[in-house]
Order: sequence, then structure tokens, then C-alpha cells
Amino acid sequence: MIKWRRLIRVLHRDIGYVAATLTVIYSISGIAVNHINDWNPNYIVEKNLISIKPIHDSVYTAIEAKQYVVSELNITDSIKSYFRTSPHEIDIFLEGKTFSANLTTGDVIVESIGNRRGFKESNFLHLNKVKNLWTWIADLFAVALIFLAISGFFMIKGKQGFFGRGKWFLLLGTVIPILFLVIYYYV
Repeated sequence: MIKWRRLIRVLHRDIGYVAATLTVIYSISGIAVNHINDWNPNYIVEKNLISIKPIHDSVYTAIEAKQYVVSELNITDSIKSYFRTSPHEIDIFLEGKTFSANLTTGDVIVESIGNRRGFKESNFLHLNKVKNLWTWIADLFAVALIFLAISGFFMIKGKQGFFGRGKWFLLLGTVIPILFLVIYYYV
């Protein structure tokens, strides 16, 4: 006869090992995405102020304004596009970088964007941007977590097990989200 408790312990252990890395990836991404109002979890955005020689002639065309800023800043990278935001201002867009120049003051704000390594990839998987095969992997992971949660009830016998103190912790884990929702919606 199969010893169910032993089988559950072996499966719990082995599935837990497989799920451990995915749990860390999803947890890091979850923390990052929870604080999306505080920071950008995918990109590092840096802004710097530099100066060029100001000009007071606002009759420059958009092309002339772009050429002036490119010349003053010695920009050699390929320009993706540019946009004249006002008679005295122009934005020039490069790969991962934007120059916002005020021709009258000579102030140029340089905004650089770089990937936040580790976080961007974790968020990519967590938010299932891939779809297709990753959806199945994520679903299997969710089923594994359900199994780990339920099989954990049967890992320890007696007063320290589920039917002893475990049931109180399960109750606490159930009350926390219910209490939060009641407070959120009704208080």
C-alpha cells in the first residue's frame, strides 16, 4: 500500500525545488510592480541639464533648430525624429535618449533611458508579455503553488500540524484579505 504522507512529502519537496526560482522571480516582480507609482520597474530614467550657446532668433525652421542643437552638442548618433514644441524649443529623439533644448536660454535637458536589469526580465515573465508557451508554464506554476499550499497541511502531524496550531494560521491567512476588503469597501 502507498504511504500517502510519504508520497506527499516527496512531491512537496521536489515540486518546491522546481517552484523556488519561479517564486523568487514572481515575488521580485510583484514587489517592483506594486510600487510602480514610486519608480519605473523596467527602466532607469536619468535627466541631466547641459548648456549650449543661446540664440534669440526664433525664425529658425524646425530643421535649422535641429541642426543647430546637433552641431552645438556634437551629436553623431542617428536621430530617430525631432519635434518643435514651441518657437524656442525643440525635442530631438535618439535611441534611448531625448534632448529637449530651449534655444533662447541655451538649456538642454538630456533624458537617458536604460533597462533595469533583472527587473525588466522578471516583469516581462510575470506580466506574461510572451503569451503562448509561457502561459502554460505560468499556469503549471500556479497549480504547483496550489499543490504546495494544500500538501503543506499534511506535512506535520499532531499539535504542531494542521489540525493543531495550523488551522489557526490558515484562519489568519483567510481573515487578512477579507478584513482588508471589508475595510477598503465599507469603511
